[in-house]
Amino acid sequence: MSMQHLTYLYPVTPKFFSFPHHSPTAFPVKMAQCLAPSVQWQTRLTKNAMETSSMTSKMWNSVSFKQSKKGAFKSSTKFRICASSSGTINRVEDLLNLDVTPYTDKIIAEYIWIGGSGTDVRSKSRTLSKPVEHPSELPKWNYDGSSTGQAPGEDSEVILYPQAIFKDPFRGGNNILVICDTYTPQGVPIPTNKRAKAAEIFSDPKVVAQVPWFGIEQEYTLLQQDVKWPLGWPVGGYPGPQGPYYCGAGADKSFGRDISDAHYKACLYAGINISGTNGEVMPGQWEFQVGPSVGIEAGDHIWCARYLLERITEQAGVVLTLDPKPIEGDWNGAGCHTNYSTLSMREEGGFEVIKKAILNLSLRHADHISAYGEGNERRLTGKHETASINTFSWGVANRGCSIRVGRDTEKAGKGYLEDRRPASNMDPYTVTGLLAETTLLWEPTLEAEALAAQKLALNV
Repeated sequence: MSMQHLTYLYPVTPKFFSFPHHSPTAFPVKMAQCLAPSVQWQTRLTKNAMETSSMTSKMWNSVSFKQSKKGAFKSSTKFRICASSSGTINRVEDLLNLDVTPYTDKIIAEYIWIGGSGTDVRSKSRTLSKPVEHPSELPKWNYDGSSTGQAPGEDSEVILYPQAIFKDPFRGGNNILVICDTYTPQGVPIPTNKRAKAAEIFSDPKVVAQVPWFGIEQEYTLLQQDVKWPLGWPVGGYPGPQGPYYCGAGADKSFGRDISDAHYKACLYAGINISGTNGEVMPGQWEFQVGPSVGIEAGDHIWCARYLLERITEQAGVVLTLDPKPIEGDWNGAGCHTNYSTLSMREEGGFEVIKKAILNLSLRHADHISAYGEGNERRLTGKHETASINTFSWGVANRGCSIRVGRDTEKAGKGYLEDRRPASNMDPYTVTGLLAETTLLWEPTLEAEALAAQKLALNV
């Protein structure tokens, strides 16, 4: 995936999105009915898989976004409720789909934060008296850190600091999603708060002057809920070898496209800078790209996009995993390739700046690997389009290297580099901050620089 590709939106025509004639901007997104997957997903399972799972058909209803005369979007969320009484169904549906905008200025804010594992997302809701436009207008909040593995029971309060706002595609209207980071009551970032360190790096004047751009390629795998086996795979068995699945189409090649497309549109609605999606090499595995994003924004957008994906797979009755090697054997792992450039890299003569950055990255290879995601040693084996975790390498158009430089960058003499080492479960705040720190703030000794340049055949 190139940075050039990240500047475009890939056209999508989701199976279950239809455009009513009376409103060319409205699109229904089928939501959960009894938390069971659609016919499309269901038919991709073998008879065995269907017998052992709770999957049934007709799981999606709709979320429609209607455009007002002024161009602002209003949302009407349509849900189906399973109950023994049709009267009960209708009453609950009416309340779920109720548009409260004409009756109150109050809105719902969903506060989102990263949990104790460093990869899980948590959230809770609160009512605000009126719509807001900037995080500074939002109150701080707190939660029980002892229940998320982030604080002891005897001193469990963790404080949420609002940092970024996105539109809520689930509730619609003026309701919002709020990305927060986490602090002690004394104002000290807790250990799982990686955003605070990244924000410090991105506020350094040297970094600000270089306007760092990031394009992040988030791979993920969809699993059948009851058996934790990839979507579309026969339970306890395997599909045909890799080859036909990457960017493939067809019931025997593409598993979970509805989820990918629903997520794509939810991200666009929310204001996330999503730039494309595609099916991946391993069946049941997908990728979305976010960027180009500047500085700390890259991490905020990836975390919000991950939250949306968790919510959508929750409603579909499918499990999302960011494990970097979900299936052992001759199957591709899941990464989070990070494309990176600075102002100097994008200007004339930028290729020399890129080579200097590669040299610095080679000298801090161990530091980066230790921060690039848990379980990455199972993925970075030198096979399946990866480099060995133990050896730093770089190359032009070589997907088996630690750092890849595109042909277009080489030809133009300026552009960007792609760090292919981060795992799918990496923290985007850590990865983006570390890339900026290593290439813009850290200076190696002249001796170490000369030895590294000779080893890597870099004439810097």
